[in-house]
Amino acid sequence: MEFQLLGPIGARQNQNVVPLSGTKIHTVLAALLLYRGTVVSDDRLSTALWGWDPPATRNAQIYTYVSRLRKRLGPEVDLVRQSQGYLIRTGTARLDVEEFERSARLGREALDQHRYYDASVHLGSALALWQGPALANVTDHLADAERPSLDEARVVVLEDRIEADLALSRHRELVPELTGLLAEHPLRERLRAQLMTALYRCDRQGDALATYQAGRRVLAEELGVDPGPVLTDVHRTILRGDLPAAPQAPAAPRVVIPAQRVAARPVPAMLPPELLDFAGRRADLARIRGVLAPEGGGRAGAVLLSGMPGIGKSALAVQAAHAVRGRFPDGQLYTDLRRPDGSPKNPWEVLSLFLHALGVDAARASGDLDELVGLYRTHTAGKRLLVVLDRAASDLQLGPLLPNDPGVGVLITSRGHLAAAPSLTVPLLDDGEALELLMAIAGPDRIGENPDAAQSIIAACAGLPLALRIAGLRLATRPHWSTGQLARRLAIPSTRLEELSFGELAVSHRLLSPLKGVSAQARHALPKLATIPQPTFSAEAAAVVLGTAEGPTERVLDDLVEARLLEVRADRRPLYGFHELVRLLARTLPGPALLARQGSYAA
Repeated sequence: MEFQLLGPIGARQNQNVVPLSGTKIHTVLAALLLYRGTVVSDDRLSTALWGWDPPATRNAQIYTYVSRLRKRLGPEVDLVRQSQGYLIRTGTARLDVEEFERSARLGREALDQHRYYDASVHLGSALALWQGPALANVTDHLADAERPSLDEARVVVLEDRIEADLALSRHRELVPELTGLLAEHPLRERLRAQLMTALYRCDRQGDALATYQAGRRVLAEELGVDPGPVLTDVHRTILRGDLPAAPQAPAAPRVVIPAQRVAARPVPAMLPPELLDFAGRRADLARIRGVLAPEGGGRAGAVLLSGMPGIGKSALAVQAAHAVRGRFPDGQLYTDLRRPDGSPKNPWEVLSLFLHALGVDAARASGDLDELVGLYRTHTAGKRLLVVLDRAASDLQLGPLLPNDPGVGVLITSRGHLAAAPSLTVPLLDDGEALELLMAIAGPDRIGENPDAAQSIIAACAGLPLALRIAGLRLATRPHWSTGQLARRLAIPSTRLEELSFGELAVSHRLLSPLKGVSAQARHALPKLATIPQPTFSAEAAAVVLGTAEGPTERVLDDLVEARLLEVRADRRPLYGFHELVRLLARTLPGPALLARQGSYAA
């Protein structure tokens, strides 16, 4: 949902105009939005609608207008009766006044810090939100009361933007604009001083001095006052011939924050290609879309995809990111947070990569992480941007990489649960989804030739996408194999994991990857726990097998659960269980010598 006050009052839902008819209903909506979050009394609404001469039926009419609004705006907007008045809660809706205020604030901060390019873009973004006179289609009563403050805010932002542009040596382009503005606002001394400065820098000293004399006459005739210090200082420096030249603007701005209407920088498109053979996961994709691109145009959120190794977190994240990228016109940032050897990347190198993609010269930060974080968060503020952080190691690594704007979508993958975002546990594939994936990789004809063998392959892979992908690739690259032949190979438990490898892909290597992060006690316990014949077992049963007390046993079990090597199968009385392929692998492990065999840690 989007609301517009800086121009004709209006509302949009999913880019469609919400039909609102009549000045009175627009007035009620505008009044509620101007005082959003607080109760607007019946008296205030009455004054906005009818001034000092309301009809006898005013309360009934106000009730009717609010009821129509509630029906038109739908459930996304909460419009309630409270304390002899009405309150509107817009939730995640976009309100142009709020965006104007935010961009104006960022622009003033940049101006105070002499970051003139950033200031010009921020302030220009704020001004671009205006679609005509504010509150254009409300009653005169409300417009007379509220429009002057909005107009004043706009002109102040305009003066600030011109100040930034003057500092960027744009004086020649500014002369026509300032001439028109001064005709519209002849008493604004700052605008007159800016026009004098621009004229002087265009080698038009005489025109600059004439502009001062005209201003002096207007102030005397209209207000009976002399020019203030802003004008007199510029006049004096022009007479002396020592008006400072424009500051030397940097060749490349350090931070650029264009709004969606003022894009002046590269639009990053860093997502890996979509997987052409991706299959299933419709429910998971819908849940992720609901967070990143909520219905009704609400603000994007953040979500963490967690799950066991080989479950397909990264593939799901990339597919989901492509599915919603149209909602993020300012671009998509992506990185794998681990190096090829599995070690976590330093936040500094990730921020440098992202800033470069955004068109920012990160070298100016001189390796200071805090400054890089500041550049990154400033540059992503106010943007409709998607950030995908794949295979996160820890909250400590993630912290500097999270934007501070709630409108930026963030999609994270990690093996474990992290505090950075609400977690969505990626489940195993059901048999139907597993069949879809096999058919997408090996071909429907190949899989359909022997349905029973295909079901045997699916059962052997136990819903693990990596295992199914490897099985499909082996069939696709071995046309002389039948599905029955692969099914027979996978049916042998002792050699199943050897069969589930293809090139650099190996189920055993991926399933071993979390062991580097668990305690020595947990590593030694894993093969023993795998000998328990029951599909689920309690902590008491595990303590008997391990020969340890229940307390240390529970710590070991928690360690293995956190590493996604064990699953909790019941909540009221915790029972633990293995994924079938993890159980097969654990039974082959030699205990203390395990680390010599394991691969690099990967999320």
